[in-house]
This record gives sequence, C-alpha cells and structure tokens, in this order.
Amino acid sequence: MTGDLRSLVLLAATLTTGLMAGLYFAFSVAVMPGLARADDRTFIETMQRVNTAILNGWFTLAFGGALVLGVTAAVLHRSGQGRPALPWIIAGVVLYTASLVITMGFNVPLNNHLADAGTPAHIHDPAAVRERFETAWVHWNTARTLLTTGALGCLAWAMRTAGSTGRV
Repeated sequence: MTGDLRSLVLLAATLTTGLMAGLYFAFSVAVMPGLARADDRTFIETMQRVNTAILNGWFTLAFGGALVLGVTAAVLHRSGQGRPALPWIIAGVVLYTASLVITMGFNVPLNNHLADAGTPAHIHDPAAVRERFETAWVHWNTARTLLTTGALGCLAWAMRTAGSTGRV
C-alpha cells in the first residue's frame, strides 16, 4: 500500500507540475506573442482580464498542488524502497519553488501594477503602462517556464528511477 501511495502522489505531483509548465509555456509561445501584435489598450485590457480569470479553483489546485504534492512525494520517498527517486524529487521541488518565487516576486506584482493602472479607456498613457509591464513580465515568464519545465523533467525522471528499480 505504501508503494501505491508513493506512486500516486509522485504521479499527481508530476501531473500538476506539468500543467503549470504547460500554462507558462502557452503564455511564452502563443499568448504573449499574439498580444504583442495588439494595440496598447487591447493589450492592457486583455491582460487585466486574463489576470482576473486565472484566479480560480482549477488554477489554484495546480499552482499550489504541485508544491504540496511534490513535498509530500519527497517525504514518502525519504527512506526504504522509495529512496532512489528522492534526489530527483527534491530537485523538482526546488526548481518548482524557484518558479513560485519568481511568480510571487515578479509576475504577480507586475499584474497588480497593471490592475492598478485602471481601465484602459481611462489610462492617460497606455503605451507607458504597457512598456513598464510587458517586457519584464515576458522575461520573468520565460524564467519560470524554464524552471517549471526543469521541475517536470526531474519528477518524470524520478518516476522512471522508481519504476526501473522496482522501488516505487
């Protein structure tokens, strides 16, 4: 039973981390390049709406669940037959935690500044508002995309390590 629980928690950690990596990747390769072609007011309004819409239960489940499940997987793999996967799980948790630091330290404050700018129709200089937001936000999104993708790779390798040794 312990092996089954370890396997399920590691799988859930890997899946939720994958969802976050995919979300950040989608912003990197589709959303932000698409919005780069929009005028300033459309860009601001769209990002304000996205930043409001993303605050929902599904996002929260993946965003927080990846960390909670990753830490839980590490605890469950700390001894016995689960130990060979532990270094990879720890690496995944560390990389994902770094992505959270970037998100909370950079992307969220940028989102908040954008929200505080007001409605696009009432912003005096939308080009300046966009300039303060877009380049920095894209930069930090790229960093968290790379970190979260690295975390996903580590957790996937942990699953392989656990499976190849027969020690899940």
